[in-house]
Amino acid sequence: MASRPAPESPPAPAAAPDKGLRPDAVGFWDGLAVSLDSTAPAYSLAAVLGSLVVVAGTRAPAVLVLSFVPILGIAVAFHLLNRTDQDCGTTFAWVSRALGPAAGWLAGWGVLVTGVLVVGSLADVAATYLYDLLGLDALAGSRPVVVVTAVVLILAMTWLCARGTELSARVQRVLVLTQVGALLLFVVAAAVQLGRGGGALRPSLRWLSPVGLDTDALVPGLLLGVFLYWGWESALNLTEESRDRARAPGRAALVATVVLLLTYVGVAVAVLAVAGTGAVAGYADDAGLLGAVAAQVLGPFAPLLVLAIVTSGVASTQSTLLPASRTALSMAAAGAFPRLFGRVDPRTATPVAGTWVVGLASAAWYVGASLVSDRFLSDSLSALSLLVALTYALTGLACVVLWRRQLLRSWRALLLAGAAPLLGVATLLVLLVRAAAGLADPSGSATGRTVLGVGLPLAMAGFFVLAGVAVLLACRRTGGAFFARRGGATVDGQDAAAALGLSRVAGPGTSRAAAPAGWRCR
Repeated sequence: MASRPAPESPPAPAAAPDKGLRPDAVGFWDGLAVSLDSTAPAYSLAAVLGSLVVVAGTRAPAVLVLSFVPILGIAVAFHLLNRTDQDCGTTFAWVSRALGPAAGWLAGWGVLVTGVLVVGSLADVAATYLYDLLGLDALAGSRPVVVVTAVVLILAMTWLCARGTELSARVQRVLVLTQVGALLLFVVAAAVQLGRGGGALRPSLRWLSPVGLDTDALVPGLLLGVFLYWGWESALNLTEESRDRARAPGRAALVATVVLLLTYVGVAVAVLAVAGTGAVAGYADDAGLLGAVAAQVLGPFAPLLVLAIVTSGVASTQSTLLPASRTALSMAAAGAFPRLFGRVDPRTATPVAGTWVVGLASAAWYVGASLVSDRFLSDSLSALSLLVALTYALTGLACVVLWRRQLLRSWRALLLAGAAPLLGVATLLVLLVRAAAGLADPSGSATGRTVLGVGLPLAMAGFFVLAGVAVLLACRRTGGAFFARRGGATVDGQDAAAALGLSRVAGPGTSRAAAPAGWRCR
């Protein structure tokens, strides 16, 4: 009697290629510092809170809570995807496997472009507030001086990133303690002042309730909120350089989002209560808000909050270069980008050439934008918000596609890999469409300029997408194997069980044992 053939074993997991980065260089706390610093919490609050109060009044804290919901859904997606595939290219790598090489390439391009667009603005803020902190008002008001100083900061931070990940991480720890510590001190001092009967308004739990918020106010408020949280995922770009890289970077990103939520809500409530809505709204599009309110709360210690904004800009300038350079490295290692970006210096174990290209491109864009108009940078950030929403949405969608065969095998998979990312994707896409419609009107831009009948920010975002398509076609002509790949990969049962912390997922051949990234093609 013929014996039955043994069942075909699943394909062996594909080992991630060695890109030359130094393993175990950073830990959980380093990743947490990088994620927090990338969001520039002190500067972001100073720049956005006034506009948020104009939109939502005393319900600004509620908008911050609501905007956290889609961000949390996308953060869960990042965490699960990193549990099954540790690639420093994150969004690029995951979207490529789920939706195909073209979609993945454009997602990676979006990460690169947003990094280039924002670095100059961050350095500009750091330079302006540095002179303000030193009492050099004439220099702070001189655009040539500020621009030159900002360029020097960009080059210095680029050099620091190229010197080594460990050194960058140590600097990030110091900088995050400075800005978060100053914000915490401000909140505590404001609470004491309010407890003694001071302040313009009495805080209320209704400030945290979205009930009664007008839809027309909610959408722009949520857009501002998403911008405030952007950057929390930077720890995951260091996954190949992290200790416990399957878990620590994702946990650092998740913890960072929660820390940001508590920080933002605490500072927003404190500022509103101390200064009142009228005074706060007067600082729409003016990053001087926190400095002004700090004088009422901290007295002679008010410069500490200005120092926090300086360190916030410097820290974010540095930490924003890391995701862009690691994404370019991953794209080059996959054969999807010029080889220059894939060169890793054996001494520093960093992509030195790619880091410098990103840094110099950021400086060039900043100088060019500054020459056009001071407000051109504001329109750049508006264009950036569209690209951020798009790349986050693509990552959330990639999670659902990659986990599609596991979603109905456990309630945890359905909730974490399905419902949470889909909620984030749906919210971000709605915001993206509404924002694009608003920015199509030239009056919705800072410069008021029109390009091809639409506002400058929307035209700028469209330009970068089209430029990405052009570069994609140029890279495709090289005939790299990357562009011959197919999307539609799936997470297998063993990887899903390990990622979710389950003893097993329904179906044969699954166990609790963790495995390297294993992707089954359809």
